[in-house]
Amino acid sequence: MPSAAPPSPPPGETLGTITHLLDHLLPAALSVPSFTSRWQAIRRKLAAVKSLLAEISDSPHWSENPLLPTLLPAILSTLRRTETLCHHCSDASFSGGKLLMQSDLDMAAGWLSRQINDLELLLRSGVLHQSTAIVLSRPDAANSSKDELAFFVRDLFTRLQIGGLEFKKKALDSLIQLLSDDDKSAAVVAKEGNISCLVSFLDPNAHYSIRELAVVAVSLLVSAGDSPRKCVFEEGALGPLLRIIECGTMPMKESAAMAVEFITDDPDNAWAISAYGGVPILIELCKSGSIAAQSHAAGAMRNVSSVEEIRIALAEEGAIPVLMQLLVSGIPSTQGKAANCISILASTNEHFRGLLLQDRGLQRLLQLFCDCSNSDTMEHVLRAIYSLSVSDTGYRMLSGSTAFILQIADLVKHGNVMLQHISASLLANLAISDGNKRAVVGCMGSLVKLMESVKPDGMQEVGAKALLSLLTVKSNKKEFVRDEKSLMRLMQMLDPKNEVVCKKFPVAVVAAIMAGGSQGCRKKLVAAGAYVHVQRLAELEVAGAKKALQRLSANRLTSILTRAWRE
Repeated sequence: MPSAAPPSPPPGETLGTITHLLDHLLPAALSVPSFTSRWQAIRRKLAAVKSLLAEISDSPHWSENPLLPTLLPAILSTLRRTETLCHHCSDASFSGGKLLMQSDLDMAAGWLSRQINDLELLLRSGVLHQSTAIVLSRPDAANSSKDELAFFVRDLFTRLQIGGLEFKKKALDSLIQLLSDDDKSAAVVAKEGNISCLVSFLDPNAHYSIRELAVVAVSLLVSAGDSPRKCVFEEGALGPLLRIIECGTMPMKESAAMAVEFITDDPDNAWAISAYGGVPILIELCKSGSIAAQSHAAGAMRNVSSVEEIRIALAEEGAIPVLMQLLVSGIPSTQGKAANCISILASTNEHFRGLLLQDRGLQRLLQLFCDCSNSDTMEHVLRAIYSLSVSDTGYRMLSGSTAFILQIADLVKHGNVMLQHISASLLANLAISDGNKRAVVGCMGSLVKLMESVKPDGMQEVGAKALLSLLTVKSNKKEFVRDEKSLMRLMQMLDPKNEVVCKKFPVAVVAAIMAGGSQGCRKKLVAAGAYVHVQRLAELEVAGAKKALQRLSANRLTSILTRAWRE
């Protein structure tokens, strides 16, 4: 049975041994007869170690820090190795090779440099000036002071940079837990932590277990806000994250893709995808990744499609068939992101619209539109359909689809604000048959309400245009004036005192109702007060008001003459 390892001496005893050894080495290094330039450099580093250790020992809680039981023995080992080299270089009878000795001295100098860096880091972090009792448990971000949270973060990053593998893993676990519990702590992490160190763990040369945890921490950090996201991007994380997507395990790919999606959500960062060759990597992940990975990759593709040169790369690398596939095989969030990306591509130019239509993009979007129950996904799908409606092929297909016309008319009545806006835009722009216009007459009341909406921008205009399109059918005009609520809303909008609504829109509706000279419609409008309002608007030179007034007046005159002739 193997014997148990001897217990490590307390930090104070190790520090005493180091101090004693330094007191011997510093003068000895001055008298070494060979390799004098190298020994001068080593002596400067030994003096720096002594000064830093003296400063550490003056800190009130230095002996409690858990990093020192690992760091001090490592320094002692380096000093003992340096002492041996000093003896060899001072011994005229030593027969070791000159090149080997030079290499050994350079290695000793390198070890001392790294340990000086660790000691300086430990001092700069400030963790030696407070009891480590604070960091034995993670502070509650909601109830802890900023100073406590900042101290905890500095201690975590000190362990990440100085500690061994287990220290690093525990520190990363604590960091992940902190970011998971409260994303507001991400701002403190970005400010107080060494993000460059965290990003360095994404490198393929980092230990696998550390890299696995680091990518999760980075993904949580960038998802928490603009400041942490900017900080991570500026430290060069995008390239390593894409490499992980390319060759990491699937859980790592999911976290890396999530991070890339959030980083590229900032337009100032999106361009960098092409610099790292990321377009084919994202496309491949959309084809072969897990459900979560596909969703994040589709989101990243949507983000970068706002950059012209990347849009071209997406088309050249075969992104469009992949996006088409995601429309029918993805989860709702993935479908929505894919549809959003398609919408951006289709809104750009006819070339992209042609490619999308060639891959039966409109048919797939319409199918998803019919089957979709998620309002967010439906909004992205409808935007994509609207973008494709600009094409002649799309325009004809949508104009002739009764099912689609009925569905968007229903969304005008029951959809959320954005769905109403897009649906009304389609009703306004498509060449809808008279039969279908009669079929959707029930949405006219909702279109009148949209004409009163201040937000979003353009809602009043699209509501008015869609209503004007439906009012080209005679029966719809009669239905409109029979609807007391819609008629009263129209009068309120015509009232010059109402400054909420742009007057040219309700004026145009009056003119559309009067086109064709319906006496019944004129009577309803005049009785409701339209003549007085339009007359005042004509005096104010509102666009279209004079024409609307002429139609109301002409019909009024015709009525008088007809009555006189009969009498």
